[in-house]
Amino acid sequence: MHDYRQLSFFSCTLLGVAVVATACSSSSSPKTDAEFQAALVSGMRTSFVGDLSNLVSASQALQKAAPDNLAGWTDTAVAAMETPWIAARTAYEHIEGATAPIYPDIDYSIDSRYDDFMAALAPTGDSYLFDDVGVTGMHAVERILYVKVTPPSVVTYEATLPGYVAAAWPSTDAEASDFKTKLVQKQIADAQKLETDWEGATNYDLGAAFQGLVSLMNEQQEKVDKASTDQEESRYSQRTMADIRANLAGTEKIYALFQPWIRSKKAAGADAGTVDAGAGGADAGAPLDGTQIDANIEQGFATLETLYGMVSGDAIPQPPATWSSENPSPTDAQSPFGVLYLGVHAAVDPNSPSSIVSQMNDAAVLLGFPQFTAE
Repeated sequence: MHDYRQLSFFSCTLLGVAVVATACSSSSSPKTDAEFQAALVSGMRTSFVGDLSNLVSASQALQKAAPDNLAGWTDTAVAAMETPWIAARTAYEHIEGATAPIYPDIDYSIDSRYDDFMAALAPTGDSYLFDDVGVTGMHAVERILYVKVTPPSVVTYEATLPGYVAAAWPSTDAEASDFKTKLVQKQIADAQKLETDWEGATNYDLGAAFQGLVSLMNEQQEKVDKASTDQEESRYSQRTMADIRANLAGTEKIYALFQPWIRSKKAAGADAGTVDAGAGGADAGAPLDGTQIDANIEQGFATLETLYGMVSGDAIPQPPATWSSENPSPTDAQSPFGVLYLGVHAAVDPNSPSSIVSQMNDAAVLLGFPQFTAE
């Protein structure tokens, strides 16, 4: 989840079809920026249809599987709810990079972590787990469904939060009913609003969407970092590695829509900006070249794919008991967690000119978008 409510994003105004038509004197002329923008809007609307529909339908399937009363809350029933919860989670992780900065309020409601809500609701917190106010969204549902398998260390961490209330299954018929008709219904309502707003928009803030993709790549390191402190995202179900893979797959899909425009910016020159020393092997002060930057970004995606492919299962590997993020021992650095942690940091470090985050920021310069800045 990104807290985009506090961010100010560049607004990219798209030209209408009539303006686009007059901007191109013949069909053989190079595409104008307005034409690339129009194609992007069309492509983003179309490419998100499947995941948005899956988010809604999976949330509805989760509600259908939820028992109406306390007697129905059995291990079998909960297992039946977990399947659509996972489907909804995967669908959202595919699209959040572009949608979260454009619709931050929906992102906050449907994808905030428990500690994010507690920070906003402190010191009283949210004493009732099953309604549609206070703590809501996929992680609120996850926290209840997976309470029997949540690692004890996660419970220990959350117990330190002001306003903390221990997770639990419903203990009354009223709580079971509220879970189904209020908490899960809130997830459905958020999913439906996102689908309706996205498909009904006449244009999108492309600068915000692209910056969101860069932010999501930067966030890969945060998701790995927090695994060592029991603050990771899907901490109850232990599916954060699956989240990370879905984020990468979704980012690659959306980035592909920007590729033709980026590649068109060949040897853009000083007006578009220059590559920092070391970026993709370019000399300091060399003109930004969209083709080379795109190749560097694709290589960055491939590096992360390989790294994530080395991890088996849906959970981030358990950090060694002696793990130190500041100075890991050689043994710890070679552990499955150490390899993942160090590999992700090297691949996305915004301070490294050759990282995927830096290269995507270079692409942002070419397109006239603001660069992502890590906090």
